[in-house]
Amino acid sequence: MAVAEPEGTARRRAPRVDAIRNREAIIEAAAAVLAEQGTSVDVREIARRSEVGMGTLYRHFPKKEDLVHTVLRKDFSEWAESARQTAIDAEDPWTALTDFYQQALTGYARHRAIMENFALTWSVPDLEGIQQLRLVIEELCARTAAAGLLRPGVTTDDLLLLLVSLGHAVQVTDECRPQMWHRLLRISLDGLRADHREPLPIDTAPGSVSRLLRK
Repeated sequence: MAVAEPEGTARRRAPRVDAIRNREAIIEAAAAVLAEQGTSVDVREIARRSEVGMGTLYRHFPKKEDLVHTVLRKDFSEWAESARQTAIDAEDPWTALTDFYQQALTGYARHRAIMENFALTWSVPDLEGIQQLRLVIEELCARTAAAGLLRPGVTTDDLLLLLVSLGHAVQVTDECRPQMWHRLLRISLDGLRADHREPLPIDTAPGSVSRLLRK
């Protein structure tokens, strides 16, 4: 026999359900606005789209930076996972490498807030996000090298830093010449092919790009 709950229990639980729903609405609205307008967006626009008051927004996210970090960590993980899955789906190692860059940079170009943080400072997402990408690139580097398709001497750090560099290209050309980065990607990938056998310049201070970018 079910035990009747004390009167008022459901009423006390309602705010908790509302709070969860409000938080989800805020994050969903913030994700859309940050992708469209970047991190300079006014939080009042986020509150308007999520249909909550400013007081509710600030109860969940006392600082704008808290909301930005929450959204970008989630969106960055989804972006990196999408690029990873694209690489996995390609059986040919070189196609996997090229599809990874194409997917990563296409998704990147569609998300202004990720573009601002990834290309400029890497402060958001944090090192964990960078490592997520590094693992994918490490596997791609190994696959193409084992197949004899990758230029001798190219390392995981080279490929990771190339993604950062192309990210800068996306940012500076996105509005004035939105297709320019596709040309630069093709030029860069051609330079990675195994038929280019000239020795690469020696890195006189080798180290993890992830560690360098954290400084």
